[in-house]
Amino acid sequence: MKIRFAVSVGLGPPDPLQLAELAEEAEQRGFDTLWMSDLPLLPAAQPALGLAYVAARTKRVRLGGNFIPFGVEPYLFAHHLAHLDRLSGGRLLVTLVPGLEGIEERRALATVGRHRGRMMDALVPALRRWWVGEPAGEAGLALPVVPVQQPLEIWLGGSGPEARSRAGRLADGWLGSLLSPGRAEMVRRSIDDEATRAGRRIDPEHFGLSIAYARRGEDWENAVRLRRSVRHGDEDPQRLVPVGAPELRRFVGRLVDVGLSKFVVRPLAPVSSTPQWSDELAWLSDTLLDLQT
Repeated sequence: MKIRFAVSVGLGPPDPLQLAELAEEAEQRGFDTLWMSDLPLLPAAQPALGLAYVAARTKRVRLGGNFIPFGVEPYLFAHHLAHLDRLSGGRLLVTLVPGLEGIEERRALATVGRHRGRMMDALVPALRRWWVGEPAGEAGLALPVVPVQQPLEIWLGGSGPEARSRAGRLADGWLGSLLSPGRAEMVRRSIDDEATRAGRRIDPEHFGLSIAYARRGEDWENAVRLRRSVRHGDEDPQRLVPVGAPELRRFVGRLVDVGLSKFVVRPLAPVSSTPQWSDELAWLSDTLLDLQT
């Protein structure tokens, strides 16, 4: 099993020098991927733009993102990511997510009153056709540029029943978030079952989790903010956020034991300056990179 670690740049207004130095150091230290998340109402780097910038400053590190595919015409969304994969030399990793539950974000993305799950069901097959050069969508258009990667894989997130069914029927992989190892195993097995029912098979190495962690106990108070993000009442934040290097390693080990192998790690405590990020990357490197295979 190939275990890989991605570093999430987290929140904060995108600063070009900081992004460049963070990406270059992450690559030099041997992290597999640099990760960004689509958070249109928060001060975070927009992943398609941020990753394009980072692609020009790096050579090897892969470039991953949680992308919200709504708020823009599907053809243009496919067009943008095809260009990003080509500009990065085929280093793009794509996870599609529906966005957060807040009404403000739904308004911004024009999804109020629309079923985002059914929108995703229709979009994924169209993306697959566009990205191999075939016509798709209402206008029956083909892209003038296709990704370097053939195929450009589509991973999905979510852990509820509809999300698990969708991942099994449509996805190349799954990246969850804020789950205990036990629940992550249940989701993985459920997705595999859904794929079997659909006559498909998902590569067993294509299951992963985004892990928020705290380096010190005093950072723990930030974890209470996660309660608003946890949908399942039986999930206590203490079971979801490892504190300290030994616990983070144990948490990853438990996830590997239940069949997950791709991990996006993100610090719970705010990291805002270049020296802080350098210290964070050094700590993560010492803590995790000997586990990367």
